[in-house]
Amino acid sequence: MTTIYDSEKGALNVTLVSCEPNTVRSLRTQEKDRYQAIQLETMKTKRTSIRKEFRTEEGSDVQVGQIFDVTMFTLGERVQVSGISKAKGFQGVVKRHGFAGSPKTHGHKHDLRAPGSIGSAFPQHVFKGMRMAGRMGGDRVTVQGLQIVMVDPEKNMLAIQGAIPGVNGNIVEIVGK
Repeated sequence: MTTIYDSEKGALNVTLVSCEPNTVRSLRTQEKDRYQAIQLETMKTKRTSIRKEFRTEEGSDVQVGQIFDVTMFTLGERVQVSGISKAKGFQGVVKRHGFAGSPKTHGHKHDLRAPGSIGSAFPQHVFKGMRMAGRMGGDRVTVQGLQIVMVDPEKNMLAIQGAIPGVNGNIVEIVGK
């Protein structure tokens, strides 16, 4: 994230997003595929590309080979951004679920970050959905209601007010509302 200074609003915390142009690779039709969608392709590296399919409404005037770039966004437009969140690996219950842990003294020696009791005397099993230690992060996250503050068509750059999910360099989806 970085800060952009605006004369009216003051300091704005924004995330700069480099937006490579996307090309329409194929169209899905109701008659042939039984659903309406377009398939977009973007270059991930010089040799590999990523294709993603988006459902569309009937009557949309999109052709194969059409290019979508940052010029389709306007200042002040509200967007939703989806991406893969940062993966944190195997974490305990204190970090993963916000458990308080045990007190440091009064008979507790080595169980500061332990979960405590996980069940009752009857029935003698752990209930499904019990919050325990495990893998944290690495999930698909969507943040809604973010505002576009700056559009730079020469550099293919967007400035979105707020934080977006994921690690630097990951591909995210930006959808206008």
